[in-house]
Amino acid sequence: MDRRTFITKAGIGAGAAAASTLAAPAIAQENKKITWRLTSSFPKSLDTIYGGGETIAKYVREASDGNFEIQVFAAGEIVPGLQAADAVSSGTVEMCHTVPYYYVGKDPTYAMGAAIPFGLNARQTNAWHYYGGGVDLMNEFYATQGFVGFPAGNTGAQMGGWFRKELKTLDDMKGLKMRIAGIAGQIMSKLGVVPQQIAGGDIYPSLEKGVIDGAEWVGPYDDEKLGFVKVAPYYYYPGWWEGGPTVAVFINKDKFEALPKSYQSLLKTAAQAANCDMLASYDYKNPQAIKRLVKDGAKLRAFSQEIMQASYDAALGVYGDISAKNASFKKIYDNQLAFKRDAYLWAQLPEYTFDTFMMIQQRNGTL
Repeated sequence: MDRRTFITKAGIGAGAAAASTLAAPAIAQENKKITWRLTSSFPKSLDTIYGGGETIAKYVREASDGNFEIQVFAAGEIVPGLQAADAVSSGTVEMCHTVPYYYVGKDPTYAMGAAIPFGLNARQTNAWHYYGGGVDLMNEFYATQGFVGFPAGNTGAQMGGWFRKELKTLDDMKGLKMRIAGIAGQIMSKLGVVPQQIAGGDIYPSLEKGVIDGAEWVGPYDDEKLGFVKVAPYYYYPGWWEGGPTVAVFINKDKFEALPKSYQSLLKTAAQAANCDMLASYDYKNPQAIKRLVKDGAKLRAFSQEIMQASYDAALGVYGDISAKNASFKKIYDNQLAFKRDAYLWAQLPEYTFDTFMMIQQRNGTL
Protein backbone atom coordinates (compact mmCIF):
# COMPACT_ATOMS: atom_id res chain seq x y z
CA MET A 1 0.00 0.00 0.00
CA ASP A 2 1.43 3.38 -0.94
CA ARG A 3 1.36 6.36 1.43
CA ARG A 4 -1.44 8.24 -0.42
CA THR A 5 -3.73 5.20 -0.38
CA PHE A 6 -3.08 4.68 3.34
CA ILE A 7 -3.94 8.30 4.15
CA THR A 8 -7.15 8.14 2.14
CA LYS A 9 -8.28 4.86 3.69
CA ALA A 10 -7.44 6.11 7.18
CA GLY A 11 -9.92 8.90 6.65
CA ILE A 12 -7.38 11.68 6.75
CA GLY A 13 -8.47 14.70 4.73
CA ALA A 14 -6.47 16.43 2.05
CA GLY A 15 -5.59 19.29 4.41
CA ALA A 16 -4.11 16.96 7.00
CA ALA A 17 -2.24 15.10 4.33
CA ALA A 18 -0.75 18.33 3.06
CA ALA A 19 0.29 19.30 6.58
CA SER A 20 1.93 15.93 7.02
CA THR A 21 3.77 16.32 3.73
CA LEU A 22 5.04 19.78 4.69
CA ALA A 23 6.08 18.83 8.21
CA ALA A 24 9.38 17.22 7.36
CA PRO A 25 10.81 20.18 5.33
CA ALA A 26 9.67 22.65 8.02
CA ILE A 27 11.47 20.74 10.74
CA ALA A 28 14.55 20.39 8.60
CA GLN A 29 14.49 24.12 7.99
CA GLU A 30 14.26 24.84 11.72
CA ASN A 31 17.19 22.53 12.36
CA LYS A 32 19.37 24.27 9.80
CA LYS A 33 23.10 24.02 10.33
CA ILE A 34 24.73 27.20 11.67
CA THR A 35 28.03 28.07 13.32
CA TRP A 36 28.40 30.93 15.78
CA ARG A 37 31.33 32.35 17.68
CA LEU A 38 31.36 33.08 21.42
CA THR A 39 34.10 35.26 22.89
CA SER A 40 34.79 34.84 26.60
CA SER A 41 35.98 37.47 29.05
CA PHE A 42 38.13 34.84 30.75
CA PRO A 43 41.36 32.95 30.05
CA LYS A 44 41.30 29.18 29.69
CA SER A 45 43.44 28.87 32.84
CA LEU A 46 40.40 29.89 34.93
CA ASP A 47 38.74 26.68 33.89
CA THR A 48 35.55 26.94 35.95
CA ILE A 49 34.43 30.42 34.96
CA TYR A 50 35.74 30.09 31.40
CA GLY A 51 34.11 26.67 31.27
CA GLY A 52 30.66 28.24 31.42
CA GLY A 53 30.94 29.18 27.77
CA GLU A 54 32.04 25.68 26.86
CA THR A 55 29.10 24.22 28.81
CA ILE A 56 26.67 26.29 26.75
CA ALA A 57 28.32 25.19 23.51
CA LYS A 58 28.29 21.53 24.57
CA TYR A 59 24.58 21.41 25.41
CA VAL A 60 23.57 23.34 22.30
CA ARG A 61 25.65 21.08 20.06
CA GLU A 62 24.34 17.86 21.63
CA ALA A 63 20.70 18.90 21.67
CA SER A 64 20.80 20.08 18.04
CA ASP A 65 22.54 16.90 16.89
CA GLY A 66 25.51 19.02 15.83
CA ASN A 67 23.49 21.41 13.68
CA PHE A 68 24.03 24.42 15.96
CA GLU A 69 27.75 24.77 16.61
CA ILE A 70 29.17 27.44 18.95
CA GLN A 71 32.92 27.99 18.79
CA VAL A 72 34.31 29.30 22.11
CA PHE A 73 37.27 31.69 22.17
CA ALA A 74 39.21 32.77 25.26
CA ALA A 75 39.78 36.40 26.18
CA GLY A 76 42.20 38.00 23.74
CA GLU A 77 41.78 35.46 20.95
CA ILE A 78 39.25 37.67 19.14
CA VAL A 79 38.93 40.73 21.38
CA PRO A 80 40.21 41.59 24.88
CA GLY A 81 38.08 40.24 27.70
CA LEU A 82 36.59 43.59 28.67
CA GLN A 83 35.50 44.30 25.09
CA ALA A 84 33.36 41.17 24.80
CA ALA A 85 30.01 42.96 25.06
CA ASP A 86 31.07 45.55 22.46
CA ALA A 87 31.98 42.74 20.06
CA VAL A 88 28.46 41.33 20.42
CA SER A 89 26.59 44.60 19.98
CA SER A 90 28.67 45.46 16.90
CA GLY A 91 28.13 42.04 15.36
CA THR A 92 31.81 41.05 15.39
CA VAL A 93 30.71 37.88 17.17
CA GLU A 94 27.25 36.47 17.76
CA MET A 95 27.61 36.04 21.53
CA CYS A 96 29.89 36.37 24.54
CA HIS A 97 30.27 34.99 28.07
CA THR A 98 31.07 37.76 30.51
CA VAL A 99 30.10 39.52 33.74
CA PRO A 100 27.71 42.44 33.24
CA TYR A 101 29.33 44.68 35.85
CA TYR A 102 32.48 44.84 33.72
CA TYR A 103 30.66 47.52 31.73
CA VAL A 104 29.49 49.89 34.47
CA GLY A 105 31.73 52.53 32.93
CA LYS A 106 29.26 52.63 30.05
CA ASP A 107 26.19 52.53 32.28
CA PRO A 108 25.89 51.52 35.97
CA THR A 109 22.70 49.63 35.11
CA TYR A 110 24.88 46.78 33.87
CA ALA A 111 25.81 45.98 37.48
CA MET A 112 22.23 45.03 38.29
CA GLY A 113 22.56 42.07 35.91
CA ALA A 114 25.50 40.66 37.90
CA ALA A 115 25.81 41.89 41.49
CA ILE A 116 25.88 45.09 43.44
CA PRO A 117 27.55 45.56 46.83
CA PHE A 118 25.36 44.26 49.64
CA GLY A 119 22.98 42.75 47.10
CA LEU A 120 21.64 39.22 46.84
CA ASN A 121 23.30 35.89 47.49
CA ALA A 122 23.49 33.31 44.70
CA ARG A 123 20.18 31.58 45.38
CA GLN A 124 18.35 34.86 45.80
CA THR A 125 19.93 36.17 42.62
CA ASN A 126 18.60 33.21 40.67
CA ALA A 127 15.16 33.59 42.24
CA TRP A 128 15.08 37.27 41.29
CA HIS A 129 16.26 36.62 37.74
CA TYR A 130 13.91 33.72 36.97
CA TYR A 131 10.85 34.56 39.05
CA GLY A 132 11.23 38.15 40.23
CA GLY A 133 11.29 39.67 36.77
CA GLY A 134 15.06 40.18 36.68
CA VAL A 135 15.64 38.57 33.28
CA ASP A 136 12.91 40.68 31.67
CA LEU A 137 14.02 43.90 33.35
CA MET A 138 17.62 43.37 32.34
CA ASN A 139 16.62 42.58 28.78
CA GLU A 140 14.71 45.84 28.54
CA PHE A 141 18.04 47.50 29.25
CA TYR A 142 20.17 45.11 27.19
CA ALA A 143 17.96 45.83 24.16
CA THR A 144 19.26 49.41 24.21
CA GLN A 145 22.77 47.97 23.99
CA GLY A 146 22.07 45.74 20.98
CA PHE A 147 21.80 42.33 22.61
CA VAL A 148 19.76 39.98 24.78
CA GLY A 149 21.19 38.40 27.91
CA PHE A 150 20.60 35.43 30.20
CA PRO A 151 22.20 34.23 33.46
CA ALA A 152 24.92 31.72 32.58
CA GLY A 153 26.99 31.16 35.70
CA ASN A 154 27.48 32.19 39.30
CA THR A 155 30.53 32.01 41.57
CA GLY A 156 28.62 32.19 44.83
CA ALA A 157 29.70 34.69 47.50
CA GLN A 158 33.26 35.76 46.83
CA MET A 159 36.14 36.45 49.16
CA GLY A 160 37.14 39.97 50.17
CA GLY A 161 40.64 39.86 48.75
CA TRP A 162 44.32 39.54 49.58
CA PHE A 163 46.20 42.18 51.59
CA ARG A 164 49.78 42.77 52.58
CA LYS A 165 48.75 43.93 56.07
CA GLU A 166 45.86 43.47 58.49
CA LEU A 167 42.82 45.73 58.29
CA LYS A 168 41.46 46.09 61.80
CA THR A 169 39.80 49.52 61.74
CA LEU A 170 38.56 52.11 59.29
CA ASP A 171 41.82 53.99 59.75
CA ASP A 172 43.63 51.03 58.19
CA MET A 173 41.61 51.57 55.02
CA LYS A 174 42.73 55.14 54.46
CA GLY A 175 45.23 55.46 51.66
CA LEU A 176 45.09 51.74 50.94
CA LYS A 177 45.77 51.06 47.26
CA MET A 178 43.45 48.23 46.26
CA ARG A 179 42.71 46.53 42.99
CA ILE A 180 38.95 46.98 42.83
CA ALA A 181 36.77 48.74 40.30
CA GLY A 182 33.20 49.65 39.41
CA ILE A 183 30.59 50.53 42.01
CA ALA A 184 32.56 48.70 44.71
CA GLY A 185 35.50 50.97 43.92
CA GLN A 186 33.27 54.02 44.34
CA ILE A 187 32.18 52.77 47.74
CA MET A 188 35.71 51.92 48.83
CA SER A 189 36.87 55.39 47.86
CA LYS A 190 34.42 56.84 50.39
CA LEU A 191 36.32 54.89 53.07
CA GLY A 192 39.61 56.40 51.96
CA VAL A 193 40.72 53.50 49.76
CA VAL A 194 42.43 54.36 46.47
CA PRO A 195 40.83 52.02 43.87
CA GLN A 196 43.07 50.64 41.15
CA GLN A 197 41.93 49.06 37.88
CA ILE A 198 44.44 46.33 37.07
CA ALA A 199 44.06 43.39 34.68
CA GLY A 200 44.08 39.92 36.25
CA GLY A 201 47.49 39.02 34.90
CA ASP A 202 49.07 42.12 36.42
CA ILE A 203 47.75 41.69 39.96
CA TYR A 204 50.48 39.36 41.24
CA PRO A 205 53.48 41.50 40.20
CA SER A 206 51.70 44.64 41.45
CA LEU A 207 51.22 43.05 44.88
CA GLU A 208 54.73 41.66 44.90
CA LYS A 209 56.32 45.03 44.13
CA GLY A 210 54.07 46.97 46.50
CA VAL A 211 52.41 48.95 43.70
CA ILE A 212 49.14 47.97 45.37
CA ASP A 213 48.40 46.93 48.96
CA GLY A 214 45.54 44.57 48.25
CA ALA A 215 43.42 43.00 45.54
CA GLU A 216 40.15 41.19 45.16
CA TRP A 217 39.63 38.46 42.61
CA VAL A 218 37.10 35.63 43.01
CA GLY A 219 37.55 32.94 45.64
CA PRO A 220 39.82 30.13 46.81
CA TYR A 221 39.84 27.94 43.70
CA ASP A 222 40.64 30.72 41.24
CA ASP A 223 42.79 32.76 43.65
CA GLU A 224 44.99 29.76 44.32
CA LYS A 225 45.86 29.55 40.63
CA LEU A 226 47.16 33.12 40.66
CA GLY A 227 49.43 32.59 43.68
CA PHE A 228 48.40 35.62 45.72
CA VAL A 229 49.12 33.85 49.00
CA LYS A 230 52.85 34.19 48.31
CA VAL A 231 52.82 38.00 48.27
CA ALA A 232 49.78 39.09 50.31
CA PRO A 233 49.00 36.57 53.06
CA TYR A 234 45.96 38.21 54.70
CA TYR A 235 42.88 36.73 53.06
CA TYR A 236 39.73 38.64 53.99
CA TYR A 237 36.04 37.77 53.76
CA PRO A 238 33.32 38.32 52.76
CA GLY A 239 33.46 40.05 49.40
CA TRP A 240 30.44 42.15 50.30
CA TRP A 241 30.45 43.60 46.79
CA GLU A 242 29.77 40.16 45.27
CA GLY A 243 27.33 38.14 47.32
CA GLY A 244 26.17 36.09 44.33
CA PRO A 245 27.47 37.52 41.05
CA THR A 246 25.87 36.36 37.84
CA VAL A 247 28.01 35.55 34.83
CA ALA A 248 25.92 36.17 31.71
CA VAL A 249 25.70 35.23 28.08
CA PHE A 250 25.05 38.17 25.76
CA ILE A 251 23.65 37.43 22.29
CA ASN A 252 23.42 39.88 19.42
CA LYS A 253 19.76 40.93 19.35
CA ASP A 254 19.26 40.75 15.58
CA LYS A 255 21.03 37.39 15.35
CA PHE A 256 18.99 35.96 18.23
CA GLU A 257 15.66 37.10 16.81
CA ALA A 258 16.54 35.61 13.41
CA LEU A 259 17.01 32.14 14.94
CA PRO A 260 14.28 29.49 14.77
CA LYS A 261 12.24 29.46 17.96
CA SER A 262 13.63 26.04 18.82
CA TYR A 263 17.19 27.38 18.76
CA GLN A 264 16.23 30.41 20.84
CA SER A 265 14.75 28.09 23.44
CA LEU A 266 17.81 25.88 23.28
CA LEU A 267 20.14 28.81 24.00
CA LYS A 268 18.05 29.83 27.01
CA THR A 269 18.04 26.26 28.33
CA ALA A 270 21.79 25.82 27.84
CA ALA A 271 22.48 29.12 29.61
CA GLN A 272 20.37 28.05 32.58
CA ALA A 273 22.23 24.73 32.70
CA ALA A 274 25.57 26.58 32.70
CA ASN A 275 24.27 28.82 35.47
CA CYS A 276 23.53 25.82 37.70
CA ASP A 277 26.69 23.97 36.71
CA MET A 278 29.15 26.75 37.52
CA LEU A 279 27.79 27.37 41.01
CA ALA A 280 27.84 23.65 41.82
CA SER A 281 31.40 23.41 40.53
CA TYR A 282 32.66 26.26 42.71
CA ASP A 283 30.82 24.90 45.74
CA TYR A 284 32.61 21.61 45.19
CA LYS A 285 36.09 23.03 44.52
CA ASN A 286 36.37 25.92 46.99
CA PRO A 287 36.33 23.87 50.24
CA GLN A 288 39.44 21.94 49.24
CA ALA A 289 41.13 25.01 47.81
CA ILE A 290 40.70 27.04 51.02
CA LYS A 291 42.31 24.24 53.04
CA ARG A 292 45.28 24.17 50.69
CA LEU A 293 45.66 27.95 50.86
CA VAL A 294 45.68 27.95 54.67
CA LYS A 295 48.29 25.20 54.60
CA ASP A 296 50.35 27.41 52.28
CA GLY A 297 50.20 30.35 54.68
CA ALA A 298 46.95 32.20 54.05
CA LYS A 299 45.78 34.04 57.18
CA LEU A 300 41.99 34.17 57.15
CA ARG A 301 40.45 37.34 58.50
CA ALA A 302 36.88 38.64 58.59
CA PHE A 303 36.22 42.30 57.86
CA SER A 304 35.31 43.98 61.15
CA GLN A 305 31.74 45.04 61.79
CA GLU A 306 32.99 48.63 61.80
CA ILE A 307 34.31 48.27 58.25
CA MET A 308 31.26 46.33 57.08
CA GLN A 309 28.78 48.88 58.47
CA ALA A 310 30.69 51.85 57.08
CA SER A 311 30.83 50.14 53.69
CA TYR A 312 27.10 49.42 53.77
CA ASP A 313 26.25 53.00 54.69
CA ALA A 314 28.48 54.27 51.91
CA ALA A 315 26.81 51.90 49.45
CA LEU A 316 23.37 53.30 50.21
CA GLY A 317 24.68 56.78 49.51
CA VAL A 318 26.16 55.68 46.17
CA TYR A 319 22.90 54.01 45.12
CA GLY A 320 20.97 57.16 45.98
CA ASP A 321 23.32 59.23 43.83
CA ILE A 322 23.13 56.86 40.87
CA SER A 323 19.34 56.52 41.09
CA ALA A 324 18.93 60.28 41.02
CA LYS A 325 20.75 60.44 37.68
CA ASN A 326 19.88 57.15 35.98
CA ALA A 327 16.23 56.13 35.58
CA SER A 328 17.10 52.71 34.16
CA PHE A 329 19.28 51.84 37.16
CA LYS A 330 16.65 53.12 39.60
CA LYS A 331 13.85 51.06 38.05
CA ILE A 332 15.78 47.81 38.37
CA TYR A 333 17.38 48.68 41.72
CA ASP A 334 13.98 49.47 43.30
CA ASN A 335 12.55 46.20 42.00
CA GLN A 336 15.45 44.15 43.36
CA LEU A 337 15.42 46.02 46.67
CA ALA A 338 11.77 45.11 47.26
CA PHE A 339 12.58 41.46 46.54
CA LYS A 340 15.67 41.59 48.77
CA ARG A 341 13.73 42.70 51.83
CA ASP A 342 11.47 39.66 51.72
CA ALA A 343 14.25 37.32 50.63
CA TYR A 344 16.36 38.05 53.71
CA LEU A 345 13.30 37.96 55.96
CA TRP A 346 12.69 34.39 54.80
CA ALA A 347 16.36 33.34 54.74
CA GLN A 348 16.89 34.10 58.42
CA LEU A 349 14.27 31.55 59.43
CA PRO A 350 15.02 28.04 58.10
CA GLU A 351 18.23 28.62 56.11
CA TYR A 352 20.13 30.66 58.69
CA THR A 353 19.18 28.54 61.69
CA PHE A 354 19.84 25.25 59.91
CA ASP A 355 23.19 26.39 58.48
CA THR A 356 24.28 27.90 61.78
CA PHE A 357 23.51 24.68 63.67
CA MET A 358 25.40 22.58 61.14
CA MET A 359 28.39 24.94 61.19
CA ILE A 360 28.55 24.54 64.97
CA GLN A 361 28.67 20.78 64.48
CA GLN A 362 31.52 21.20 62.00
CA ARG A 363 33.47 23.35 64.44
CA ASN A 364 32.85 20.87 67.22
CA GLY A 365 34.11 18.02 65.07
CA THR A 366 30.85 16.10 65.27
CA LEU A 367 30.15 15.88 61.54
